[in-house]
Amino acid sequence: MKVSVVGTGYVGLVTGACLAEMGNDVLCLDVDPNKIRILEEGGIPIHEPGLDQVVARNVKAGRLHFTTDIERAVAHGTIQFIAVGTPPDEDGSADLQYVLAAARNIGRLMTDYKVIVDKSTVPVGTADKVRAAVADEIAKRDTDAKFAVVSNPEFLKEGAAVDDFMRPDRIVVGADDEQAILLMRALYAPFQRNHERLVVMDVRSAELTKYAANAMLATRISFMNELALLAEKMGADIEQVRLGIGSDPRIGTHFLYAGCGYGGSCFPKDVKALIKTASDEGQELKVLKAVEAANDHQKHVLIEKVTRRFGENLAGKHFAVWGLAFKPNTDDMREATSRVVLAELFQRGATVTAYDPVAMPEAQRIFGEESRLTYAENPMGALDNADALLIVTEWKEFRSPDFDKIKATLKSPVVLDGRNLYEPGLVQQFGLDYEGIGRGLKG
Repeated sequence: MKVSVVGTGYVGLVTGACLAEMGNDVLCLDVDPNKIRILEEGGIPIHEPGLDQVVARNVKAGRLHFTTDIERAVAHGTIQFIAVGTPPDEDGSADLQYVLAAARNIGRLMTDYKVIVDKSTVPVGTADKVRAAVADEIAKRDTDAKFAVVSNPEFLKEGAAVDDFMRPDRIVVGADDEQAILLMRALYAPFQRNHERLVVMDVRSAELTKYAANAMLATRISFMNELALLAEKMGADIEQVRLGIGSDPRIGTHFLYAGCGYGGSCFPKDVKALIKTASDEGQELKVLKAVEAANDHQKHVLIEKVTRRFGENLAGKHFAVWGLAFKPNTDDMREATSRVVLAELFQRGATVTAYDPVAMPEAQRIFGEESRLTYAENPMGALDNADALLIVTEWKEFRSPDFDKIKATLKSPVVLDGRNLYEPGLVQQFGLDYEGIGRGLKG
């Protein structure tokens, strides 16, 4: 099948590469010539494990192409995926300007039947706006070109996106056009050979499904984070609580890990957008407002632990930070807890040496020439002359460190673990003053 993908960001590039992997003829469009240049030179503008091999393999096979030519992209695909950004507006709503611009370009240039697929995360009612924008452009040209608009939300986890796309647990398609549904079934057939995973529903339900899924996962995280703070005060261990409730099949084990707050491009933005969508309909989503407030507070918990030990004024103090990305296996720092932690440390007069396996270039872009921030070449290199180690991202390479070396290198043997990577009793045996999130008053 001939497929065009508008946008070569995280969602668009994964979608295009994985569809090409299944034998489709895919053309990816981006208006940023620098992104297209990087891709045509064999590079990848985002960090996503395994994606570079899939892209390289399909470029070599002639199934995956890149362009900045909008007219070429519209002409190419019967199926037109819109996978552009929907950043939060000032009021928390999703900014649809890029989605609607892509839709207008398709309507302005299409000459035959197109299935226009909203792959971007968009609020309920976006398909209607896309349909109206396309129809308006077609009407200006006095043509009768036919089209259908489909909602096909993505459920990809950063750091595991390729595997999620190739082995989906569900494929949601919102559509009311039988030909479009038939084409979407054909497109996704190779991804569900063992059993049916494609769920067809009306467009608005599909749009709401994406927001509902992310909001539910964010709710589980904030719920556990609030319980973790209670566990600290009561001398309970949130890890034991997690095992106790996670064994209940009605609850399950996923997204029950306490930590120092969620971030990234999805959960914060989508929770805000769903709250705003409900507000526009005259409904207050009280639970989600609490989820958002709890997460905002959780991002400050590590700093609260720092100030309890070192005082409110941190002038002259130096800290090591392990982890800058919002989660492991990505260089994405959007809404990352590290940004809050670093900003507060700087505001209180402290200096920082940070290490992250892949996100340090992104941190340099964000923080620029910040004199209070330096970077280490490896985890242990960040500990020199540090008053404490703060763990912000749960990278695998942090899981089994040399605790003797950590104690010997730190100025004071304090480890504040925002991701509960270690068992408190084990770490304390090495003479380290260790504190996690919700691991009880004594650890």
